[in-house]
Amino acid sequence: MTQRAAAPAATETPADTDRRFSASQWQLIWWSFRRHKLAVIAAPVLGVLYLLAIFSEFIAPYTARERFAELLQAPPHSIHFVAPEGGLQRPFVYGYRRERDPETFRRHFVEEHTERYPIRLFVRGSEYKFWGLIRGDLHLFGAPGGQVFLFGTDHLGRDLFSRVVYGARISLTIGLVGVALSLFLGVLLGGISGYFGGLVDNVVQRIIDVLISIPTIPLWMVLAAALPQNWSIPKTYFAITMILSIIGWTSLARVVRGKFLSVRGEDFVTAAKLAGTGEGVIIAKHLVPSFLSYIIVSLTLAIPNMILGETALSFIGIGMLPPAVSWGVLLQDAQDVQAIAHSAWLLIPVLFVIITVLMFNFLGDGLRDAADPYSQ
Repeated sequence: MTQRAAAPAATETPADTDRRFSASQWQLIWWSFRRHKLAVIAAPVLGVLYLLAIFSEFIAPYTARERFAELLQAPPHSIHFVAPEGGLQRPFVYGYRRERDPETFRRHFVEEHTERYPIRLFVRGSEYKFWGLIRGDLHLFGAPGGQVFLFGTDHLGRDLFSRVVYGARISLTIGLVGVALSLFLGVLLGGISGYFGGLVDNVVQRIIDVLISIPTIPLWMVLAAALPQNWSIPKTYFAITMILSIIGWTSLARVVRGKFLSVRGEDFVTAAKLAGTGEGVIIAKHLVPSFLSYIIVSLTLAIPNMILGETALSFIGIGMLPPAVSWGVLLQDAQDVQAIAHSAWLLIPVLFVIITVLMFNFLGDGLRDAADPYSQ
């Protein structure tokens, strides 16, 4: 299948033009992607977020369930670099002292300047099991002898930063696992529908029509509410993933079907058939790779929908439930207006959801523009 290279830009030198005409499709995609500034920024930001999820036990200064009974709903610590006596110091935080406001009679925290705790890297602290397998107690940072709460604490005295880092593991991976399932169903059923056509195509398309006609959020809510409350965290995790994938594969299947319909009559497909290649091999090795870039774009844009779906279900209490930790579970504490008025830092997890969704959308836009470099 021949493809037409893009016409050279007016500012290109002859060497640039020669390089463009001799470049492979993937080189053209990479060059086009690099011109999308937001996508170039989004990729490393998402990389950092997934590093948080992978190494959450090491990065978080405390475990997700560790409590500080004397520091319930403590505000985020202010990190200081200048001591009262003057001069730059190693980053440090002050201890907290709890007082009662004489006018409102509410308890609040004030810095105790007689207690100074330097922040150090690679400190020993709470013991954990890395991914439930390897025991360890080394943390990226901490305040030996005291505590450091970058995002404050919740109503049970648990460090919110540590819980946000732990919550990234469920909230971010559920999108990848859900999209992987959607990829399998979408490519399999969409490919069969577009390649064979006829009765098979009609059956698959009617199934897709029925699924698309069902309102997504009510369907998710009904299926999630039917999950047994006594299920373990892994069972609930995979059940929620399957629920989110029930609708997600339909749009990809239609894209794959359309691509198959457009290329199944090409010469390279006919040549493969004449060479005795099986139908499954033709689909897997010849047709799917021919529009792999479009599949990648579709999956990239589908991941934020999965993340938002899990967050929404967990927020209303029918998705992941405590003691599981996800960003949606953390936002359950933000349902009370009074709690938000007194502890605004409880809304910090929603910032991570917004940043993640925006970064995936920027990355998807960049990949979509780069997916067809011959049109530019």
